[in-house]
Amino acid sequence: MIAKLSTPVTSLLIVGGIFLLQLPQNLFAENWPSWRGPSHQGSRAGDGYPEKWTPDSVLWKAKLPGKGASCPIVWEDRIFVTTPENGVDTVIAFDLEGKEIWKRALGKERPAKHKKLGTSSNASPVTDGDGVYVYFKSGNFAALEMDGKVRWQRNLSEEFGEQKLYWDQGSSPVIVGDLVILPRLHAGDSWVAGFDKSSGDIKWKQERNYKVPAENDNGYTTPIPIKHGDRDAVLVWCSDHVTTYAADDGELLWSSGGFNPKGNKLWPPIATPVVSGEVAVIPVGRDDRKQAEVHAVRLGGEGDVSDTHNIWQTKDFGVFVASPIAFDGRVYLLRHKGGVVCLDPETGKPHWEADFPRAADAYYASPVIAGGIMYAAREDGVVFAARVGEKFELLGESQLGEQILASPVPFDGRLLIRGAEHLYCVD
Repeated sequence: MIAKLSTPVTSLLIVGGIFLLQLPQNLFAENWPSWRGPSHQGSRAGDGYPEKWTPDSVLWKAKLPGKGASCPIVWEDRIFVTTPENGVDTVIAFDLEGKEIWKRALGKERPAKHKKLGTSSNASPVTDGDGVYVYFKSGNFAALEMDGKVRWQRNLSEEFGEQKLYWDQGSSPVIVGDLVILPRLHAGDSWVAGFDKSSGDIKWKQERNYKVPAENDNGYTTPIPIKHGDRDAVLVWCSDHVTTYAADDGELLWSSGGFNPKGNKLWPPIATPVVSGEVAVIPVGRDDRKQAEVHAVRLGGEGDVSDTHNIWQTKDFGVFVASPIAFDGRVYLLRHKGGVVCLDPETGKPHWEADFPRAADAYYASPVIAGGIMYAAREDGVVFAARVGEKFELLGESQLGEQILASPVPFDGRLLIRGAEHLYCVD
């Protein structure tokens, strides 16, 4: 027999139910845990993303203490961003309404060499929901608990010498299993290493040194987590070579060269490749000098796969700094001055080419796609929104009034945009 609820209890349950219905709907956000998002492709599905806004119509903005090119990341009810503050490498956590929750100083900043485009906070943080992992130009590399407490910290510049790069550091860490994987690619002793998430100890370290033309060994790319059979692996592009390492022990699984047969110099790898299906699309050269190419490598194989897995290349278009996007079976390129190419990753043939409105300024922030809308942030603070897919349709042009070097971050129908002075949230 089911007992009748007393009137006071019934009233309490009804009131409690009404209270729950009235709670905010977005207590926890869609996660964007790393620079290129949860898929490592710079894209996500969804709908309701904004098309146009002004500085006065944004949902909120938060003042940042310093300039950075690192993008914010989002995990449930938290936003994390790295920044310099008064000459110190710093991590700040915000809530979803832009209110600061905590701030953690991690050591002396190494100022940017290139004041206009460079910053000391170029590498984006990464999280697995258990910790936040950050890296700075100074070499400061740390794991923080979600409440901001330092779990471990080390300085790679003090341990291994300063990173010898013409531009300012750019590679971001990634998480695979129990390891944080970080490359250190430069005109010196280069390597990729897996660090234990709990202790910061190096579990494996794979040397990566190729003899290449000047500056081509200056790496700013981020590893891409992939699968190699049933093994977790990471793909790395630098020094005119693509290499793939087993994530658990660093074993070199396969490599591919042949991307620069003429030995062109001053081709630093800045744009990170993107993987669509079983194909890695590799940006080669530099679009700012009209020397851009795009190559493609089929994943898999063993050893040197240069002659068997390099499936196409084109000199018809390419990029310089902005990394490609994979979305819905297609790959999108944002060229240095605003050209957009939508291509088939299997063949390299373009579905279409289009252009954002031209200006003197270029695109240094990598674009993203959310719900079929591409967001491209130009350096002068203009953010364009365009519907992409079967065709290109410009939707909006929004001026924020401050320099933008960081990739936009989409979540819950909103967009986070990091400017030189503020973090904006747009809906």
